Amino acid sequence: MKLPISCLLLPIVISSCATSAVEGSDTVSDLLYQYQDSILCHTADYSDTVEIKYAKGLKVDYKADGIQISICNPDPAATNTKVETFKISKPSKRFVCTTALQLGNFEVLGLEHLIVGTNSLKNLFSDRIREQIKNGQTIRIGKEGNFDLETVIASKPDYIFVSASKHGGFEALKNCGIPLIKHHGYKETNPLGQAEWIKLVGLLTGETRRANAVFSDIEKKYNTLKTEIAKKKSTKKRPSVVSGRQIRDGWYFVGGNSYMAQLFCDAGANYVMAGNKESGGVTLDFETVYAKGIHADFWQTDGSFDGEYTLQTLAAEDERYAAMDAFKNKRVLFCNLAKTPYRELAGVQPHLLLADFVKAFHPDMLPHYTPHYYKLIK
Repeated sequence: MKLPISCLLLPIVISSCATSAVEGSDTVSDLLYQYQDSILCHTADYSDTVEIKYAKGLKVDYKADGIQISICNPDPAATNTKVETFKISKPSKRFVCTTALQLGNFEVLGLEHLIVGTNSLKNLFSDRIREQIKNGQTIRIGKEGNFDLETVIASKPDYIFVSASKHGGFEALKNCGIPLIKHHGYKETNPLGQAEWIKLVGLLTGETRRANAVFSDIEKKYNTLKTEIAKKKSTKKRPSVVSGRQIRDGWYFVGGNSYMAQLFCDAGANYVMAGNKESGGVTLDFETVYAKGIHADFWQTDGSFDGEYTLQTLAAEDERYAAMDAFKNKRVLFCNLAKTPYRELAGVQPHLLLADFVKAFHPDMLPHYTPHYYKLIK
């Protein structure tokens, strides 16, 4: 099979600083700072059998008549945990994706050419998929709630990936007679569990060796950095971090059992809302979160902003923000969703997210690393 763009898997490489080094940590240096031959050029070294290690919503069983896939909502707070199963007997080569993260699952594997249809995403960062849309290889199927069913059928997909928690017209897609697969990856609370859903794409496309190779690389980078951070627990005080900010009627923040909260922990920080047991986003009154976060060392938040988002921009939203320690010490981490492929790729690049936070929380660990998503604003 022809490999894409000279076998380069650019999203997996953390940095192009080939000669950089982290003092006292050759392993981290080797993993994070050196260009290596693309992992896609060495897929033959990996198993053709998929093993699920972290994802709670994905199960694979090898049967005599094919591969049985079982999927369910991995969210611990989910009330509907129905398990859906289907079997794979041969590889499929035509897919429709309806969310950015689903696209990212194909992008990180270099399998964008298998996407024949996608909905009208406002912020699409993949140059390759943009080119495929331009030349008609990938078609737009409309927006949520207003899908063009004739266009969907004309694209002749083998499967349509849908979002499990959205109902904006996805039910109508059932009328197309094409199997729907609910992609629950974004509901995983373990960062590696979310990324592991690329193995589902590997199974469906017959590219299991490729998926195993790419995930192994992600896993190695994430766990190596996590281990190095864990060694600092006994030698340095862990910084504290607060998340989110006021959105309409309350302060929106990530729950204490969420994917992002796990990233904070793995990056060596204490999350001020760790006592909250929610696994997704939570809204509380401004004063409650403000009281807990006013003295936090760091502050993580995100949003779509046209232009450069600065501390002044943040303070203009609510003057009370300026009294927070993280604001005064210029330790606010912001991800601009309008300028980064966060929605597409962050879910399958947890090692980059982890490195972004480590860079901020422990700058001595990654002195030459350039953040990809979350950056300290000025």
